[in-house]
Amino acid sequence: MYIIRDYVEEIDAQAVGVLIADTYRKFNLDFASPAEQEKLLGPFRHAGSDDPLHQDAITRVLRTELIFVAEDEGQIVGVLRCRPGLPGKPGRLQSLFVRQDHHRQGIARRLVERCERELAQRGSRVIRLAATLYAIPFYQSAGYKKSTGIRNGWSFDGQGLRYQPMKKKIGVG
Repeated sequence: MYIIRDYVEEIDAQAVGVLIADTYRKFNLDFASPAEQEKLLGPFRHAGSDDPLHQDAITRVLRTELIFVAEDEGQIVGVLRCRPGLPGKPGRLQSLFVRQDHHRQGIARRLVERCERELAQRGSRVIRLAATLYAIPFYQSAGYKKSTGIRNGWSFDGQGLRYQPMKKKIGVG
């Protein structure tokens, strides 16, 4: 059975980095050549490295106001990063990753619900996100709506990442 808990940088950063690198590559970067995938992964391309410089770069990229992890038998199997909006501005779900062997077990939904509760408590009334094409059906099932058409974006030093802007009203009524 898994638990959802707050991220603890000192003990979770390396495992979260590996999780992001593996799932990002597998589910979102298949359109890109191996060289372009390395650019799109940015510091996460070094997630398995023990080099302190690589680990520090990953830790810095991960930092945001709220990070939650899903843990199953001592292993991190999911992570969600989000931040509340400034007064009158929407909150932001920055990234969500769940290990492939833990898909369709409710982990992503529980992570998103935790984020939504936290952001609503901090005054956010809308959450925006940029869904990768793979993730659009999940976010729609969680109540998010497409806010514009599909866009082409970047990730770190890479180009061509297609995403769908989405949003959801929270904490009202």
